[in-house]
Amino acid sequence: MIYLDHNATTPLSGEVLEAMMPYFKQSFGNASSFYEPARTARAALEKARGTIAAAIGASPEEIVFTGSGTESDNLALRGVCRAFQGKDLHIITSPVEHHAVLKTCEDLQGTGVRITQVPVDNSGCVDPADVAGNITPDTVIITIMCANNETGVIQPIQAISEIARGKGIIFHTDAVQAFGKMPVHVDELGVDLMTISAHKIYGPKGVGALYIRKGTNISPIITGGSQERARRAGTENIPAIAGFAKAVEMAVEHLDEAGRHMTVLRDTFENQIMERIDNVTINGQGAPRIPNTSSMSFASIDGESILLHLDLLGVCASTGSACATGSPEPSHVLTAMGLSHVEAQGTIRFSLGKDTTLQDIDRLCEVMPGIVSRLRRISSI
Repeated sequence: MIYLDHNATTPLSGEVLEAMMPYFKQSFGNASSFYEPARTARAALEKARGTIAAAIGASPEEIVFTGSGTESDNLALRGVCRAFQGKDLHIITSPVEHHAVLKTCEDLQGTGVRITQVPVDNSGCVDPADVAGNITPDTVIITIMCANNETGVIQPIQAISEIARGKGIIFHTDAVQAFGKMPVHVDELGVDLMTISAHKIYGPKGVGALYIRKGTNISPIITGGSQERARRAGTENIPAIAGFAKAVEMAVEHLDEAGRHMTVLRDTFENQIMERIDNVTINGQGAPRIPNTSSMSFASIDGESILLHLDLLGVCASTGSACATGSPEPSHVLTAMGLSHVEAQGTIRFSLGKDTTLQDIDRLCEVMPGIVSRLRRISSI
């Protein structure tokens, strides 16, 4: 199998699984209790918090563990709106955000919160000037993702955060796809809230975190206990949190090496495909991108047909966000960038990982021309 869907999820690292195992067995205590197994669990929890905080330049008390990146996005947006309830509220976002942000904004809009989506250019980038131009006295939070999950395009987060800071507005970024693939430091980015997740960096599914800068006005959205300094109720998932910390530790250690490796492979792949196949567009190619992601639009073909042929050959890729799989609608990210519905539906996302090899890329480049040629001969598009 050639696995090229790392933006959907990554395989669990063996070292991560090993770090998790003691907390399934002998050290199974509830971190909120007081006896020895509980104290061991509490120590693991706080050690993990410190590891993750250090990786992003935060203080341990600024890290809140959640059940997923989606929950972290919800806590950021709903938590800020709850903290400012009773006032007219306005959120600025973009049309290329993950559904965890877009659907949450849509739901909040139904409660009376006003939402503004600033446009993106044809490479998928937000213009900071558009953000500044849409700020109102009621704007309480700006949320712009760090790197896009479909195209890999990196947004100008520092420039946007400067605008937000100058107006005293809370700034959130979903860094789920950026974390582990590029340096992510909260002070350098200038963010107040930042979402990260474990399963995108060879950690376990079912655990995420939200960085909350000290002094940020935010209320809990899950109540029932005093865990996470009363910011997220519920018994902490110690095995997953320990695994998250180990995955972060390894990602930081190998960040530069893995980035160089994936950049070379991605560029090799894109160059070979462009040489061998006509009428292919690389989406976001002119913008800064995280090193592992390539979004390609193949003219006159349906992307799902390409995926079926690749699957038969043992190649795993996707047509876009895993959270939108099964939707008949074309990618909201690509249409926001100006692609037609037909162009968007002819798009495949290849997302490489640290263990992807040149042999994997060579094999993919061998089979893709035949697949595309065969499908174009029978295509009705």
